[in-house]
Amino acid sequence: MTLAAARISINVNEPQAVIRPELYGHFAEHLGNCIDGGIWVGEDSPIPNFGGIRTDVLDALRQLHPPVLRWPGGCYADDYHWEDGIGPRANRPRRVNLWWGQTIETNAFGTHEFIQVCRTLGAEPYLGANVGTGSPREVREWVEYCNYGGDSALAKRRAANGSPMPFGVRYWGIGNEAWGCGGNFSPEDYAVEYKRFATFVKDFGGTRPYLIACGPDGNDHNWTSRFFEKLGRFPHLHGFAAHYYCGTAGPSATEFDVNQWYELLEKSTRMEKLITEQRALLDRVDPDRKIGLIFDEWGAWHYPTPGRNPAHLWQQSSLRDGLVAALTLDIFNRHADKLVMCNIAQTVNVLQSMILTQGDKMLLTPTYHVFEMYRSHQGGRSVPAAFEAPAVKFAVGDEKRELAGLHGSASLKSDLLTISVVNPHSTFPADASIELAGGMLREATISVLTSDDLRAHNTFESPEALRPTTTAWEPRDRHVFPPASVTVIRGRVGG
Repeated sequence: MTLAAARISINVNEPQAVIRPELYGHFAEHLGNCIDGGIWVGEDSPIPNFGGIRTDVLDALRQLHPPVLRWPGGCYADDYHWEDGIGPRANRPRRVNLWWGQTIETNAFGTHEFIQVCRTLGAEPYLGANVGTGSPREVREWVEYCNYGGDSALAKRRAANGSPMPFGVRYWGIGNEAWGCGGNFSPEDYAVEYKRFATFVKDFGGTRPYLIACGPDGNDHNWTSRFFEKLGRFPHLHGFAAHYYCGTAGPSATEFDVNQWYELLEKSTRMEKLITEQRALLDRVDPDRKIGLIFDEWGAWHYPTPGRNPAHLWQQSSLRDGLVAALTLDIFNRHADKLVMCNIAQTVNVLQSMILTQGDKMLLTPTYHVFEMYRSHQGGRSVPAAFEAPAVKFAVGDEKRELAGLHGSASLKSDLLTISVVNPHSTFPADASIELAGGMLREATISVLTSDDLRAHNTFESPEALRPTTTAWEPRDRHVFPPASVTVIRGRVGG
């Protein structure tokens, strides 16, 4: 049986907003094994490394062309003092990680090491400044240390620590989750703090800072409205960053029933309402859209994995998480006119990660594969695309819910058309007509990520149990999209 009346229609004659590569950004926090054991192993490790940075992780991430990497937090940022992480590693202080299990942070991985990771990956660094336990002076001096190329004590200190040339860090977050772990501020109090800190973040050495304020937890209209009412006409604000975790459904990342499969996918699609409503609130105070809407953190957040430290937020990533990533990225693509940056949480070993490591072993998650499949969307122009199929009906307890039967997005980069399609149905394929206005496809390929097992995932014993297949595709006006699948079609558009 297949889903009836499935239809995809795309018009390449009306290219719209550019899908900024920054919508495919990443986030790495000092949390569990995201940094230690994930990205950083140290120069003396038997695990192959480049100046202490794991080469297998670097090689894998490089394939994704990550546009931006956010660090050091998260909650950790508002208790992090940047001077702890510079200078000879043997002299760096050992600190208690206040938020994530009170483990000891050696500070072996600091500003210079982070910048090296970014440069190796070709990613723009995004630093989160400490508002919770820091001071405007501390933030101001971190900016100078990173970006000033003249004859100052801080610039000389950076040079003595191995980097004579400025880092040129553009993106600066002024605090994180100010409504929670970043200080439990009211929106008005945070607006006052934001202005105080941002006033002292200046253009050192020709790198104009892009200053990012803490937005709401989810679709909190109250936070956004009250923050901007108190902020008033303050010119030093360039980005406003919300967080949205779709959470979980079922006992764990790999234990769930069919209704819980749909429940999590439906919750991930709520990102669309959040984007449209938060952008509308911003438009009231910023009709020219000089302030960009950002999602600093997004993704699935499952219950603690048995046998692992629950404070370290390690979780598996199954086929269901791959579909969560695809559904969310398609929403970003369709609303590219409203967004300037989005960073999935997190890069390695934490929450909805790209990569899992265990000692010298490494595996790529379904979420990684989706990011790789969607890579050609980056830098393209979103084009109008409609995806239609009968809704999937499911239950959460006594509540009846629905999930659209077909999802996707399309983009055009020069003459390269990328069409991504998600069939969320657990058992039925979607036999969909494909209507392309404005040209014909040629030299096409098709990549598919799917499995007969909804709970399929990669393990260190079977690291390639779930991975996409890519083959040549003969363009046609119909295609059958497998159940529980992510599909990407790429081809050249001609007359």
